[in-house]
Amino acid sequence: MADTQQIDETPGTAQDPKAERAAAKLARRITAFSKAHGGTEAQVAYIGERGARIVLVGEDGGWGDLVATSHEIAESAVKKAGVTVHEAFDGEFAAKVRTGPYEWKRMAGIQVGGPSNG
Repeated sequence: MADTQQIDETPGTAQDPKAERAAAKLARRITAFSKAHGGTEAQVAYIGERGARIVLVGEDGGWGDLVATSHEIAESAVKKAGVTVHEAFDGEFAAKVRTGPYEWKRMAGIQVGGPSNG
């Protein structure tokens, strides 16, 4: 009798080939960001049915984000990229982010001189 092993290939799991390809693609993008910004750190946040958001903060203060279709894929991607992962976006990690005039206008809108709402 042959030994058998059950492999869970539920979409979004690490053993699902499609999930592995998605994680590898995200890992390449994380690595490219890291090279462009002198290194990077990350935080993975669950965003509901849409999946998970990977927030990247470079050593130079540059930042960006990626969205994975599942939290498992996001976790696999940051692991493959070999970056430091934080549990929360706060403290020293959040303080590394450098924003410019564009971000202030876009995020604050009418509160700091954006277009009026009337």
